[in-house]
Amino acid sequence: MALLRFAGLALAATGAAHFAAPKAFEPISKLPFPNDTQAWIKRNGATELALGLALTTDRTRKAGLVGVAAYTLWLGARTAYNR
Repeated sequence: MALLRFAGLALAATGAAHFAAPKAFEPISKLPFPNDTQAWIKRNGATELALGLALTTDRTRKAGLVGVAAYTLWLGARTAYNR
């Protein structure tokens, strides 16, 4: 569980970084989100922050894991679709 807590904190920090340094995420975000990329950077940052925090506590960890899996599949599908 300590590993999942650490992973959650890392994901939450990455989500927060979307707001602190959005330009750093632009190259990664342009392919899956070619339209309105800046807004999607913020949306993804909020999603990653929430999912990361969900992984940090026992009460919300299962929901966080399901959310991370769904989010990862969705990002992969967006990237594949916009290739």
